[in-house]
Amino acid sequence: MVKKGKIEVRIEHCKGCGLCLTTCKLNAIALSTADVTNSSGYPYVIMINENCTGCTMCAIMCPDQAIDVYREQEHS
Repeated sequence: MVKKGKIEVRIEHCKGCGLCLTTCKLNAIALSTADVTNSSGYPYVIMINENCTGCTMCAIMCPDQAIDVYREQEHS
């Protein structure tokens, strides 16, 4: 079985620090562009592809607890 993950970001809590990006070995997340920000003006984390396995490293690294990770089993 292949693990498939998904993140949900509390956009207003994310300060765009990028710490989560350093832990994602699959390059499944990125910061939003400068013209897409939260109400405080910070870019926030978004999923950019379906490489996420749900390892939770991004959520563990987040100092603001802005990321929730969900995992599901995908039958091959």
